[in-house]
Amino acid sequence: MRFLPALTRAAAVGVTAVLAATALTACGADGDTADNPYNLLQPGVLRAGTLTDAPPNVYLKDGEFTGFDNDLLVAAADKLGLRVEFVGTDFSGLLAQVNNRKFDVGSSSITITEARKKTVDFGNGYDFGYFGLDVPAGSTLASFDELSGKRVVVVQGTVQDDYATGRGLDPVRVPDYNGAINQLKAGTADAWIAPAEIGEKTAADSGGRIKVAAKELSPAPTAYAVAKGNDPLREALNRALDEVIADGTWTRLQEQYYPGRPIPADFTPGSGDVSAPAAS
Repeated sequence: MRFLPALTRAAAVGVTAVLAATALTACGADGDTADNPYNLLQPGVLRAGTLTDAPPNVYLKDGEFTGFDNDLLVAAADKLGLRVEFVGTDFSGLLAQVNNRKFDVGSSSITITEARKKTVDFGNGYDFGYFGLDVPAGSTLASFDELSGKRVVVVQGTVQDDYATGRGLDPVRVPDYNGAINQLKAGTADAWIAPAEIGEKTAADSGGRIKVAAKELSPAPTAYAVAKGNDPLREALNRALDEVIADGTWTRLQEQYYPGRPIPADFTPGSGDVSAPAAS
């Protein structure tokens, strides 16, 4: 019986230690601390899920992640004093991975749609895009209206997938852009519905084996995706995006990655409260 007070004291100390550790873990997980105001997985580091094979938007070059979307994200993160850590993934799993907090943000020319808003939250739009129709060299296909009955390939989970399905095309779905390109080169697909900029780059790099048959404007802008409810990060990225629009970074990257591409008259990047300097 004389041991009970000691045991009780020991138990109390143990419980206190467990509760303290739990509190620290919870703070770290939620990011609700002074050194982690944006609820990041690691304070000071923005962990971004992206793709490796979709130039000029997002891709690997000499072992480094780059492209318009990723370079713009780095510039915005710098305004917030954050370092970006990119991790390659497949687009089909990207949004779920963002919402499950494998990544803080998704960077991959993600078009805002009502269906996707059920999985993630979006920042302000930073770019527009076109659908491109890539076909093998020698194909007579010249428009999206000619795809009925054709074997059409799309990357699973993209808006191009939605577009093809909405037109009743029953597309062949592949996990990444290389898979789509290989189908065209092998002659196992009649057409690939792609983001136009990626499709144009693919055709230019194909040695004449692939050509762009048509393109049309996508109905919605692209934006960075964050986990549902992570308003501090979403709002911070929106502020930083406005800053890199105002200081000319957005315009410079547009010229670098999409030279000569006209900007639709009704498109305004960011919040709309700042103006991008004109192209040189």
